[in-house]
Amino acid sequence: MEQYALEMRDITKTFPGVKALDHVNLKVKAQQIHALVGENGAGKSTLMNVLSGVYPYGTYEGDIVIDGQVCSFKNIKESEAKGIAIIHQELALIPQLSIAENVFLGNEQTDFGPVISWDKTRLRTIEMMKKVGLNESIDTRIQDLGMGKQQLVEIIKALAKNAKILILDEPTAALNDDDSKHLLDLLLDLKKQGITCIIISHKLNEVTRVADAITIIRDGKTIETLIKGVDEITENRIIKGMVGRELVDRFPKRTHNIGEICFEVKNWSAYDSKDESKLVLKNININSRRGEVVGIAGLMGAGRTELAMSIFGRSFGKKIEGTIIKNGKEIQIKNVKDAIKHGIAYTTEDRKSAGLILIDSIKRNICLTAFEKISKGIVIDENKEIQVAEEYRKKLSIKSPSILQKAGNLSGGNQQKVVFSKWIFSDPDVLILDEPTRGIDVGAKYEIYSVINELTAKGKTIILISSELPEILGMSDRVYVMNEGRIVGELSSEEASQENIMHCIMKSNQEVYNG
Repeated sequence: MEQYALEMRDITKTFPGVKALDHVNLKVKAQQIHALVGENGAGKSTLMNVLSGVYPYGTYEGDIVIDGQVCSFKNIKESEAKGIAIIHQELALIPQLSIAENVFLGNEQTDFGPVISWDKTRLRTIEMMKKVGLNESIDTRIQDLGMGKQQLVEIIKALAKNAKILILDEPTAALNDDDSKHLLDLLLDLKKQGITCIIISHKLNEVTRVADAITIIRDGKTIETLIKGVDEITENRIIKGMVGRELVDRFPKRTHNIGEICFEVKNWSAYDSKDESKLVLKNININSRRGEVVGIAGLMGAGRTELAMSIFGRSFGKKIEGTIIKNGKEIQIKNVKDAIKHGIAYTTEDRKSAGLILIDSIKRNICLTAFEKISKGIVIDENKEIQVAEEYRKKLSIKSPSILQKAGNLSGGNQQKVVFSKWIFSDPDVLILDEPTRGIDVGAKYEIYSVINELTAKGKTIILISSELPEILGMSDRVYVMNEGRIVGELSSEEASQENIMHCIMKSNQEVYNG
């Protein structure tokens, strides 16, 4: 009988009104990278929360077997003692503390008694940082690190607890291409060092690159496990398993009916909110037409989000210069309320802290931006509120037992659909989408792309910000390229390609270098 580092046998987990896992089976070999894929709400994160002790023994049915031994974890500490460490999509780091302090938080290094040995803490941190290739001072605060390096700190934390099985939930969702490649290369190195990795990801190109085996989960059930070298592994094969059907085209066809210019940003500059002497956006000029999807491409840190936030009610910094013109007339936007009043909406890339009220219901979150549409005077018509929420829940296939479910209890992809629903309901003329499909599976992406097409068919203008160049190229009628707070290129859909976008960025870097 083949020995596995980990087996999860007939795992069943039920929440009020929904069976999240239905006799799921997972077998993971030692010193391999095993990918877990499926649509949002399929049960991937729930399964890993069972494994890591977040959901303790007794709250689920089935067995967890590690190295041939049945385990009954009552909490996270017990799973960690068995060598299991989980890194969630939302990183569990304290921004104000240093790298060293974060690495050994809850796992303090001592010599004798309860007193922390800072010498041991520093030496072990340096040792672990070398192991993962993190070149920073151990005293650097987390808030001063980019997302890629923060992800490495989380991995160091896990390795410092002598993890044998490392679980990573969407580890590259917020990373740029370079940071993603570095992280994936690190996982391959950890495999050589004897670490078993389980990776949850919607980026199928990354999955097919590094995974030795891929288990597909759909609607809380195990569909199949594909083995590299045994099965034919292609993105289309994985997608079919995930969504239960062939997905011939990743981007739905759109009838282009582009009208006149309806939105312009002219001579737009913005200064850093913490240091008003630092120019973050430099003399930006962009426009968009009715029925048009305008993509904004650029590397992480190019200023795309800062541009969106500064337009949307000056929610990035206070010192901003420039003009916004809508339908041929200059408009004044001093805050978010003004932006909404002028028919401008913005879906943030940070849905948890800025896009949703996590402790409130799906129903309330969807109707949040346009209560006047469902109110009589100052009294909300609850029947209308329910009708609207149910309509968008169905339209965007939001997976939940009820519209009364708290937004914080939804999977990341379904939370994103609620954010999207909220702004569509406000019926804006201009919709700025900042990473609208981050952390979302291919089926859900297709649904959101279809809604974007519906909006453009109604004459709405969409400004699409995305780190995924295939998404920018597949959805945009025209592409602006940003680099270091400036617009460095404008490409038609015919001209737009990954090579041309990168050429614009590289050319602008060279111009800066040459003075």
